[in-house]
Amino acid sequence: MKNGHVCLGADKHYYSVPYRYVGRKVKLLYSSSTVEIFVRYQRVALHRRQYRPYSYTTDKEHLASTHRFVADWSPDRFVDWAADIHEDVRLYILKVLERRQHPEQAYRSCMGILSLASKVGKERLTNACRRALSFGIYNYKTIQAILEKGMDNYYEDELLTEQPTMPTHENIRGEDYYR
Repeated sequence: MKNGHVCLGADKHYYSVPYRYVGRKVKLLYSSSTVEIFVRYQRVALHRRQYRPYSYTTDKEHLASTHRFVADWSPDRFVDWAADIHEDVRLYILKVLERRQHPEQAYRSCMGILSLASKVGKERLTNACRRALSFGIYNYKTIQAILEKGMDNYYEDELLTEQPTMPTHENIRGEDYYR
């Protein structure tokens, strides 16, 4: 795969391969305790076998130097970063992470949301997250749309106006008609 991992189909578990072999055809030989990865009959990686489906085993030495910082990402890192901004941002990031089967799939969204604080300010990001929490939609695009449309500056009481009353008219039956 282009992310530098190969899948052992028997366990549905992913193992890293050195970045210079990304896109190349590999062979996997495995036992009950190890997984060996070969390219043209040369072993390029050796991992302890894991049986957790849809998880990743990554050797940091296999990553390109430009991608090593991503290996240090964790859900706790994003939650702590969000907590430094505001409690509502922290709650929103937690929801983004919970919505994905694997937290790693949400890292880019979290990174995008949290980086908006440097572009629009912590207060606007907090207001946007607060509004998005009320919508129940948890992704980067929602926060981006709220900020672009300036919806973070509206308050709930401004949005909620009086409920319009039903006009009286002879063709309107009313609620008593259906009893």
